[in-house]
Amino acid sequence: MSKKIYGALAAVAASALLLTACGGSSTSTESSAAPAASEAAAPAESAAAPAAVAKIGVILPDAASSARWETADRKFLTEAFTAAGVEFDIQNANGDKAKFATIADQMLASGVSAMLIVNLDSPSAAAVVAKAAAQGVPVIDYDRLTLGGGSNYYVSFDNVAVGTKIGEGLVKCMGDNGNASGPVALLNGSPTDNNATLFKQGYEKVITDAGYTIADDQAVPDWDNTKAGTIFEQMYTKANGDFVGVASANDGLGGSVIAVLDRNGQAGKIPVTGQDATDEGLQRVLLGTQCMSVYKAIKAEAEAAAALAIALSNGDTAAADALATGKTADSETGMDVASVLLVPVAIYPENVKDVIADGFTTADKLCTTDELKAACAKYGVQ
Repeated sequence: MSKKIYGALAAVAASALLLTACGGSSTSTESSAAPAASEAAAPAESAAAPAAVAKIGVILPDAASSARWETADRKFLTEAFTAAGVEFDIQNANGDKAKFATIADQMLASGVSAMLIVNLDSPSAAAVVAKAAAQGVPVIDYDRLTLGGGSNYYVSFDNVAVGTKIGEGLVKCMGDNGNASGPVALLNGSPTDNNATLFKQGYEKVITDAGYTIADDQAVPDWDNTKAGTIFEQMYTKANGDFVGVASANDGLGGSVIAVLDRNGQAGKIPVTGQDATDEGLQRVLLGTQCMSVYKAIKAEAEAAAALAIALSNGDTAAADALATGKTADSETGMDVASVLLVPVAIYPENVKDVIADGFTTADKLCTTDELKAACAKYGVQ
């Protein structure tokens, strides 16, 4: 799996390095989750003649909706930019739209030559894109498309396909439980996140096409796991627990669902889905309380975005266009956005080991209790 996932992206990573090989020594900076702090990374060396130094600004959305933003995306973006020898600034808006705008203003004032953003919602991010465009700074939507924003590029996964994997996983697990039909609950992501809409589009179609009924259908504001627990508790009480499965849009929401089921003695009895292949989600998959997760190779996503950002920072739109693998329709503008869309992978107990093989996590992080160690041994997680 590792070779399949990363082999196709090897050229993208190589492009990022080639685009900056002539950049000479440059200072790379990365902000911590607190936007005010920056620290210098080791300079990258090159034997080639100096050229204009790229400076790339990255705004991550939060640290609460998913662990991935700080534990994976920051790490892999940092590694890609550092390897390429470009100057960069990564900050986290911590779920605050006003802070998101302030960070963007600071980055533009500092002279960034390209920006890579993960929006909190489309309207607030579209304002940032407009400011950047007015200053001639190209913007890449990372992971989430800013509807109506007019960003230059979009790097993500095929999010309808992610939802389809979730739906297929739930149908499989419900069938394994002997339920070929019955009521299903949908616990969706934030209504302000276009990805959540696409995920739902994928899994709802699979579930209904398979002959199951949608008994309840709720969105979770801001992907907030605490709110998710409250919302699902109400759904569960209203239905008296009469669900044959729960389509949960990510591992964080899935964990909230499973906590409610556990309190009612049904954890592991009603299949629950997720995505992001978080450590907690993978542990639940191994233990059987979560039906499946979806692995998105964030290293590949980060490397693709870094390559695009570096090309744009160097003014090389031809190189950036060559990296795009397709187009994504902006439902608000009716325009197509040049895109790099990667392929998601469904994760069940049997292939949790493949996530480790890709270097996304380690067995030490997953196999932490006697029960988990036994499950890890059973499924070859080492």
